[in-house]
Amino acid sequence: MSRLDAALTTLRGRDEKAMGLFLTDGFPHPDATVPLLHAIDRGGADFIELGMPFSDPLAEGRPIQRASAQALSHGVRLPDTLRTAEAFRKDSETPVLLMGYVNPILKYGIEAFCRDAAQAGVDGLILPDLPPEESDHLCEAAASHDLDLVFLVAPNTSEDRIVTVDERATGFVYAVSVTGLTGSDLSDTPTLDAYLQKAQRLTEQNPLLVGFGIKTHEDAMRLSRHTDGYIVGSALINRVEALWEDPDRSDTERLHAVEAFARHLKTGAPINATPASSEPA
Repeated sequence: MSRLDAALTTLRGRDEKAMGLFLTDGFPHPDATVPLLHAIDRGGADFIELGMPFSDPLAEGRPIQRASAQALSHGVRLPDTLRTAEAFRKDSETPVLLMGYVNPILKYGIEAFCRDAAQAGVDGLILPDLPPEESDHLCEAAASHDLDLVFLVAPNTSEDRIVTVDERATGFVYAVSVTGLTGSDLSDTPTLDAYLQKAQRLTEQNPLLVGFGIKTHEDAMRLSRHTDGYIVGSALINRVEALWEDPDRSDTERLHAVEAFARHLKTGAPINATPASSEPA
């Protein structure tokens, strides 16, 4: 059983929702990423999605687009992200999944990438632009190195395709809450609930987790009524961005604030005066 499988199985046995948190590698600065990963780990992340910066992130809204652009401007590339994962793994057993896009992996080499990711302590991959029908090579390479490969479904995904995604995925199935980008506003509750109930019914081989548009603990609890857990990305990116733009805060204060925000997302605990971003999460 993989580290991710073990974590999700334990949480399901406790009837507890799994929380995944996303952070772009190299954002807000390469030196800050590993301390930030440990902060959200302490705050209660059950697994972490580490974003591989990419110039054309087709599924991302403005916050994660900005984070990727900022990381790339610092010179962060795929080998750097693997080193970040390895550095984090030295002091934590929390599962880490790399999230990004196929082109950098093709350039790196599929076999070499999966080998090096596994050696760095990575547990799985999430690649929104990889169709299940074209994933054979990557699925085989990932499986040979004990990496889970997560696939996504959306509100407009047909029932047959949800079943296909569930059959091909390992780790979990990622239910996108909106037909849009990360950070989008959530759609009306009855339609969203019906979609997640359908996805839950059809996803028989993997846990189902929901993401996109979750900003608060209350959002997370509402959306995960019909799933095994939830994922937060843009709201965390916005929080980090606001903290690092505040010149009156020390790095220690910033990391404590990020930890508090992660704990709020997991438990509903007060955030304690952490500044909010003015942009939608």
